Amino acid sequence: MEERYSRNRLYISPAEQEEIKGKRILLGGAGLGSVIAECALRFGFERITIVDGDGVEESNLNRQNYCHNDIGKSKAETLAKRLLAINPHAEIEYHNVMISYENLSELIEGHDIAINALDFNSDIPFAFDEECKRRGIPILHPYNFGWAGFLTIVSPHGDPITTISDNPSGFELKMANYVTRYCASWQNPKDWLQDIIEQYGKEIGIMPPPQLSVGSWIAAGYCVNTMFRLSTSKEVRFFPKYYLSSSVDE
Repeated sequence: MEERYSRNRLYISPAEQEEIKGKRILLGGAGLGSVIAECALRFGFERITIVDGDGVEESNLNRQNYCHNDIGKSKAETLAKRLLAINPHAEIEYHNVMISYENLSELIEGHDIAINALDFNSDIPFAFDEECKRRGIPILHPYNFGWAGFLTIVSPHGDPITTISDNPSGFELKMANYVTRYCASWQNPKDWLQDIIEQYGKEIGIMPPPQLSVGSWIAAGYCVNTMFRLSTSKEVRFFPKYYLSSSVDE
């Protein structure tokens, strides 16, 4: 195992380290995706494509992988430069564009795993999943629930995320409600999350959901762990099952 990954030993075999090095990861969205990308690169995934047409805003800095001097710059390009500063030998490709019906097929082609960290302000995230499923690519759906990180994985052969709702409006809130209902049905209620959902619903006007840096890092850890497991033919939980971890007492 090369020196860069020498501290991965015991957790990852040399053969597994080499295996993940060649996997092509497609990152749709470089908000939460920015944290996932760095965690994945440091772990050993060296072929990452970043797609995002947004610029860095000050309100991103509480939870995304950017600095004050990055404000106003392209998220995709800024993240790519950061990753290459960590590992100049990695294959980092970036596209400073929004994913659309026109470019969807071309951007997805040739990848092994996709991360759907897109904003649900249109039905493009659903189309992204459909095209990935058509190509046999598993899709990771990470969410930042503030004190918790959440991940569900859509199998190419399983149920689509639209079984929760086929309307993208407020989809993040619908996913949070799905989680609280699921947990309550298993006698493991998440009262703190339900309380946030109710408070958010009372806010005046259309506001983005509240998120914390804690949730970003937990979700990133789940993503990298499951990408490793997918890449090395280990079992993972597919949607409607999920991964959820909270940093607060239940």
